[in-house]
Amino acid sequence: MDAALQNAVQALKHARRVTVLTGAGVSKESGVPTYRDALTGLWANYSFEDLASPQGYMRDPAMVWDWYEERRSQLKVVQPNPGHIALAQLAARYDQFLLITQNVDDLHERGGSSDVIHLHGHLMLTRCFSDCRGNPTRIEPKDYVMRDTSPPLCPYCGRWLRPDVVWFTEMLPQADFQRAQKASLSCDVMLVVGTSAMVYPAASLPSLADAAGAVVIEVNPEPTDISHLAGIHLRGPSGEILPQLVGALDA
Repeated sequence: MDAALQNAVQALKHARRVTVLTGAGVSKESGVPTYRDALTGLWANYSFEDLASPQGYMRDPAMVWDWYEERRSQLKVVQPNPGHIALAQLAARYDQFLLITQNVDDLHERGGSSDVIHLHGHLMLTRCFSDCRGNPTRIEPKDYVMRDTSPPLCPYCGRWLRPDVVWFTEMLPQADFQRAQKASLSCDVMLVVGTSAMVYPAASLPSLADAAGAVVIEVNPEPTDISHLAGIHLRGPSGEILPQLVGALDA
């Protein structure tokens, strides 16, 4: 066992409260394309603003809906990787454990995790574009009002439906973000896994943990913008590093 892994094991053995922040790298190991990777083929001439903003949706709702339907189809054929499964196993060791993800897929849940905060929303869920019932109300496919052109319509108000994800210019769900902040400020160890730490406000969470005295452990193949905060660096894919870490804890 190398020194970094050994230090990570010791930190986790002495921890009572553990918080995890995951990013696109974890899902990419399962074959889920990042936003940037998904802008290929038919979508190569479009920007994030075209496909992932309220303004883009209002300009061309059919195009945006179709892009998300393609991403949903891609997600249905991928599986959780060993990193997803290891995080679920890690959670079982602690009474106070919170998994926060910037990913909009459901791979953490399919990998066995039960308490997951999705800061950027849920790709597989759908809601009304105008939030006619507030909070927002998630709408099942069986309730869509279908028509010849996409997107389908809300069964309550007749406006467009949209994927339940956070688009550019939109705020994160405040209750979820406040819970994430609280967990970051109170944890003994924070694992930062597979994220470039460039997207705010999610990228501010490791700084909160570090300022509060937590041990920050970074799991990533390459250095990132938060590497200077991490006391321990585990360099490599999360699907390899996390099972090693959990295995060493159980040894």
